[in-house]
Amino acid sequence: MKLKFFAVSLLIFAFCASIFGQTSSQKNASATAVKTSNVPILPLSQVKEGMRGTARTVFRGSEPEDFNVEILGVVPGAIGPKQDLIIGKISGGQADRTFVFQGMSGSPVYVDGKLVGAISYSFPFAKEPICGITPVEQMIKIFEQNAAPKNNQPRAFSFAELASTEFKPQFPQGSAVAASVVTNSSVPNVAGQAFQRIGTPIAFSGFTQETLNLFAPQLASVGLTPVAAIGGGAKITPLEKYNEKTLQGGASVTMQLVRGDYSMSAAGTVTFRDGEKIYAFGHPFLNLGISDLPMSESTVVTVVPNVNNSFKLAVPTAMVGTMTQDRNTGVFGQLGKAPKMIPVKLNLQTSRGQTETLDFEIARDDFLTPLLLNMAVYNSITANERGLGDSTIKIEGLIKLKNQEPVKVERRFTGAQATQLASGAVAIPVNQLLRSGFDETEISEITMNVTSFDGTKSAVLERIALDRSEVKPGETFEVHSFIRTNTGQVFVQRTPITIPKDTPAGTLLVSVGDGNSLQQISPARAFVPKNLGELVKTINQVKKNDRLYAQTYRVTNGAIIGAKEMPNLPPSVLATLNNDRTAGGFTPTVLTVLTEQEIEPAEYVISGQQVLTIEVVR
Repeated sequence: MKLKFFAVSLLIFAFCASIFGQTSSQKNASATAVKTSNVPILPLSQVKEGMRGTARTVFRGSEPEDFNVEILGVVPGAIGPKQDLIIGKISGGQADRTFVFQGMSGSPVYVDGKLVGAISYSFPFAKEPICGITPVEQMIKIFEQNAAPKNNQPRAFSFAELASTEFKPQFPQGSAVAASVVTNSSVPNVAGQAFQRIGTPIAFSGFTQETLNLFAPQLASVGLTPVAAIGGGAKITPLEKYNEKTLQGGASVTMQLVRGDYSMSAAGTVTFRDGEKIYAFGHPFLNLGISDLPMSESTVVTVVPNVNNSFKLAVPTAMVGTMTQDRNTGVFGQLGKAPKMIPVKLNLQTSRGQTETLDFEIARDDFLTPLLLNMAVYNSITANERGLGDSTIKIEGLIKLKNQEPVKVERRFTGAQATQLASGAVAIPVNQLLRSGFDETEISEITMNVTSFDGTKSAVLERIALDRSEVKPGETFEVHSFIRTNTGQVFVQRTPITIPKDTPAGTLLVSVGDGNSLQQISPARAFVPKNLGELVKTINQVKKNDRLYAQTYRVTNGAIIGAKEMPNLPPSVLATLNNDRTAGGFTPTVLTVLTEQEIEPAEYVISGQQVLTIEVVR
């Protein structure tokens, strides 16, 4: 009996112990979960000179490693108004080999287990590993404020801008300046005496060295350092689910700018994670404000020690969220949110008759998208064609928009700069659309067909002739355009032109010229589109640079309002538009276009302009 009672008591005790153990384990697990999402913070007011702590970053692989940090002091207002900077010195572990390196931006610093801030600034060419640490309070504060939506307004466009063949990226204000690569600047004189943001290494895959050399100054001028990448392009994969281990403090994080057959990613370090919120870098990436860039985990191949500035080679892995804000004290991301990417397809036919198809996605951003697209198209051509000598490039395709007609691209370029001009011909309309100020602008897909030929196929319009000197309304006359090629051969294009039946008697001007020449003499200089549809229509109507157009003009009084020409206006309307109480809003014209037609493109890219007169008789 006693033995039975003892056995029962033992079972009850074991059961209770099990329940207590499970409860205790749950409490410990809960405490651990809270600790990973709510890291204790050391206020800036309590940061003192002489404090010692640790920092974390990834030197190789995906696991962060610790190294030592000594606090040297605090510099008030070093980053901006009421934005201070903590000065520290790193040592120990791998830091003794690398010092402060590009890609370390955002590495968290802890003192007594409390988060102090993110390593984010450095002295170039410093003999000791001195670093600037952005206080974590400032990182949180700037992102806790509700981000105001972009206040976009339709902007004015010039027709010269729409017809331009040279793409000049407009860098965002406040971007970091890499003084070592900016020419004609006095900044290098003090480059070693001032804190600078730690550069952001950009890893490229699929890009030739020629492309990197050409675009490196543009990238470096905003604090981005091109580095070679190991391996192929990053695969286009859907958003992956995150867990409690995803992007914790000290982990390597990348912003995937391009992925697919091409890969381009910017590397940094996570400062801390709070649930779905990710805080990183400790300084701006590009100071974009509100952004929408893919955020991915990454593995570090190695950190390359460098006399100027060491950098890490990071390879992106799983996309787990989106970088939604880019501010002065860091970047902010959200796990589980998928970014909007723009799919791009390039079909390339080389001068050797080979065909290549490249598929990739580009991040959607008003500033970055045109620049990245320009680089990708340029690289696609140079990677498959010779780098020196003259060539002729033909590019055709569609830029598809949501709820709008597509923008049509049809250009040809010849000569030594053909490749650069062809890549710009794709980037320019994308730049115009994204910076138009219309909130509904959404590019859904870009498809381009690129054909390359060896050698120059250029020609000049030498003279024109008419088959008669007089013509009646409703009749047709013929223009003969004499064109001389770069090899000296001359060929003729014959263009019939019909005079409208209601044309009054008098002298008409007959003009034949290439699209760029006629666009430059057009009285329509600039306009503000009323909506996105009007902008798309105007872009599609821009004259092409590689062919001739025939126009007839007559002297008349008219006006251009916006993008529309209003010819033959009666004196009363002109007086209303231009009186003592009003000014501006229209452009007066003295020449009115009666007819205009596009001449069938020839084998050559033709330039030049010629003008004759013809009499209309009754």
